Amino acid sequence: MATGLDMRVSEYFERKTQLSRRQRAKFVLSSHALFYKPSTQLDISERHGETDVFLGRMIGCGVCRFRLTVLGGGRGLSHAENSGQEMRAAGDSGGRRLLGGEGSSDPPAELSLKTPHSLSHFSTNRDNTMKLIAFLFLMVSFRFGHCVRQNIVFILADDQDIKLQGMTPMKKTQALIGNAGVTFTNAFVVTPLCCPSRSAILTGKYPHNHLVRNNSLNGNCSSVQWQKVMEPQVFSVYLKKHGYQTFFAGKYLNKYGHATVGGTAHVPLGWDHWHGLVGNSKYYNYTLSVNGVAENHGDIYQKDYLTDLIANRSVEFLQSKKRSVPFFMMLSTPACHSPWTVAPRYSKSYNVTKAPRHGSFNVHGKDKHWLLRQAKTPMKNTSIEFLDGVFRKRWQTLLSVDDLVEKVVMKLEEMKELNNTYIFYTSDNGYHTGQFSLPIDKRQLYEFDIRVPLLVRGPGIKPKQTIKEPILNIDLAPTFLNIAGYDVIQSMDGNSFLPLMDSSRNKTHWRNDFLVEYTGEGDAKLDPACPNVGPGVAECFPDCVCEDAFNNTYACVRTLSKVNLQYCEFADSEAFVEVYNLTSDPHQLVNIAKTVDPSLLVKMNQRLIKLESCSGNDCRTVKVEEDGFDS
Repeated sequence: MATGLDMRVSEYFERKTQLSRRQRAKFVLSSHALFYKPSTQLDISERHGETDVFLGRMIGCGVCRFRLTVLGGGRGLSHAENSGQEMRAAGDSGGRRLLGGEGSSDPPAELSLKTPHSLSHFSTNRDNTMKLIAFLFLMVSFRFGHCVRQNIVFILADDQDIKLQGMTPMKKTQALIGNAGVTFTNAFVVTPLCCPSRSAILTGKYPHNHLVRNNSLNGNCSSVQWQKVMEPQVFSVYLKKHGYQTFFAGKYLNKYGHATVGGTAHVPLGWDHWHGLVGNSKYYNYTLSVNGVAENHGDIYQKDYLTDLIANRSVEFLQSKKRSVPFFMMLSTPACHSPWTVAPRYSKSYNVTKAPRHGSFNVHGKDKHWLLRQAKTPMKNTSIEFLDGVFRKRWQTLLSVDDLVEKVVMKLEEMKELNNTYIFYTSDNGYHTGQFSLPIDKRQLYEFDIRVPLLVRGPGIKPKQTIKEPILNIDLAPTFLNIAGYDVIQSMDGNSFLPLMDSSRNKTHWRNDFLVEYTGEGDAKLDPACPNVGPGVAECFPDCVCEDAFNNTYACVRTLSKVNLQYCEFADSEAFVEVYNLTSDPHQLVNIAKTVDPSLLVKMNQRLIKLESCSGNDCRTVKVEEDGFDS
């Protein structure tokens, strides 16, 4: 283990007399042994008679640095002549307490020892130099092998909007996560549909890179190809490599568990404890894969209601997990997705609530893509009654998610893990209920479908913060891995937003635009219930208003800067374009594609072309604003 380290340290001390006291020599530590991250820089510096050896980060510590300080009697390491020379190793976590948790009064962990007189002239003795440094390296490794690494809890709702007041029922969640940390006011998904969006979350990639087009096996949703190519790249694999215990419960991908792709026996890579729902969201009468074994559930509320079962099993995991090992928990609830089955205790909540009537509600999309133009305006009363009922049930199902959040937070507090745990809360896409006369669904390019809630609390995050920078669901995986100690994963398209939340970290120049893309779905056959709408469409309910089609395929650039713009191109026979100035038109009522300066259209088109073909670092590159617009 110590060979590379010994050689580099001894090389330093041999050249030491030629260096000034404040000069720093950097060496690459190539050892793969013990707890330390390989290929980390080893920094050695002298100041005021002390020599600091920065040993780098411990695997999984993320924010931890470790310092070995040798006090040489005021004359530096190579002139140590005092028999009482002190060797000290101290943990440094960027200004925050390493072991005591947030707000702790405990000092940083420290290891001290006194060197014997026989080592007082070790700088002129190469063997002693190597032995001393190797010994101290081992001591520091052992002492800080118990570094308190941050845990992560990720709670993912299904179809929860933010634009239509989707967080209103979540009083506990807002208090326990948002008020205790940060609320992001510009959180977006890069595609507004379950399986492609969840694939983006898992991989940190845009859909054109993870290649999941829709919720079907043919659309690459949990397909054999996905399992072979993309599953090895999901964040749970990286976390497990860094020593995290990983736990999953709830909805994974819409076609997970299908008999043709491994059934319940297939446990996705990277998960130690797996409780994956087979298929799409359900609340009763479902099957789970529990570590590869099918577990069938009925319709008894006390033991089968899925949101509550996820909460209970997460608590069981917390009680049984290894105490000295960090953990990652992903809790993926069915709420507030259809069939909107409400827990009995909340069946009378929000009984008179109706969907919001403001903005684009029941407004005809006269200058929009043909799919929106076909919607019936004004909507039929039956459609309005239906969507009001859905809106109420969505809020009612979210009350159980609110209970789940409270249960997990209280358990973490009881176990004294809360101050060392990051908790993320978000959704896989937004939703609409009556906007532009579309009764219920997602899949559209508008704000109500692509904006989602995002709340985070954790170590180093000040309470009651609001952050306006645009965060994407492809940023979640890089952020989780950043917390775990990884730097940039080059294959991921997203960025870690940990520096935006943690005041002790260097701020980063953040993006001001991003890509939204979607591949439409349709049925090649006529729907007998809707004979007048023709083939090639889908999701035609209620009242035969279709929410999707083969040529509802689009790509958009969304900018957030001095002027907030959205530029979208459709892959259809019209080559249809929609452009919105969201600063003056936040509800996207007026398509300005035919009235805006053509030069802006050219700039936006060029930027769209770049984003549609980007990968990795190209997607993360922050572009320059031009003339008050994003170019």
